[in-house]
Amino acid sequence: MICLENGLSVITPKPYRERAKRTEYPRRMKNRDVLQQDIDAVLQKSPESFDALLHELQALGYEIKYGKHISVKGKNQSRFIRLSSLENGYAETDLRAYFLSQQVPKAKGKHLFPAQNRAVNLLIDVQSKLQSKGPGYRRWASFYNLKQMSKTLLFLRDHKIESMEQLSQSVAQITAQRDALLASIQQADNRLSEIAALKKNIINYSKTRSVYEEYRRAGYSKKFLEAHRDEIIIHKSAKAAFDELGVNQIPKVKTLSAEYAEVLAAKKQAYAEYRQAKSETQEMLIAQRNITSLYEAEQKEEEQVHRKEEQTH
Repeated sequence: MICLENGLSVITPKPYRERAKRTEYPRRMKNRDVLQQDIDAVLQKSPESFDALLHELQALGYEIKYGKHISVKGKNQSRFIRLSSLENGYAETDLRAYFLSQQVPKAKGKHLFPAQNRAVNLLIDVQSKLQSKGPGYRRWASFYNLKQMSKTLLFLRDHKIESMEQLSQSVAQITAQRDALLASIQQADNRLSEIAALKKNIINYSKTRSVYEEYRRAGYSKKFLEAHRDEIIIHKSAKAAFDELGVNQIPKVKTLSAEYAEVLAAKKQAYAEYRQAKSETQEMLIAQRNITSLYEAEQKEEEQVHRKEEQTH
């Protein structure tokens, strides 16, 4: 009756057997996903060491527990997560190896990565280094493994990446895409919450409007207030919510329901794209770290050989 009186739509519930069954559910972000995403964000800031990485995580609200294995716990987490239990590229050994390779001094006048005008591309160059087991291979192999590098080489081939510059550009591009999608998902969540709250307040406002009008006609009688306190409080709360949201004209519930469905569909689409972008970002970052470590290990080995040669002369 209230809906009819106020010009609102009336939805007739379908029998349970006729309702559409939901067969697909969006994958919920786990605490590990959030942690790995935050590690990516910190690594984009180029921290100087593994300890600096942990310090940045603390700044983001993570609690660090030291011991045989380092564990971290976010604000909304009930349990600590071991870094050693994360995916490849995020595990403690991978992160330590990454920063160990980052500490290699760069020789003046030398280039760490193959120049753009070299005859061979990045994939061929890395393959030749692995097959020949040249300088730095043993140093690199002590922290990484061929199985992991094989995945990296397949990734370079499938994505047709021929240089470190191209890989870096791809990392920046997919990271920006991932972050933009996450921002749109969060924005959609905020709007869905606003719509849900607005619909609830509209319904409450409509249900209690007649009581509140009687209360006004009674000259805001204390006796009437005591008799209808709950309805009056609900009505005032709904009105205050409209004022807070800046609602001058109360929209129709049907219009809000249509917008809710539209925003929810867009959020689901963005979430599917976000999962794919997040996965590609992880793969590209792992590939970047693997190749960087190989070239840096080789350079460090060559520098040590060069220093020994200088000392013998």
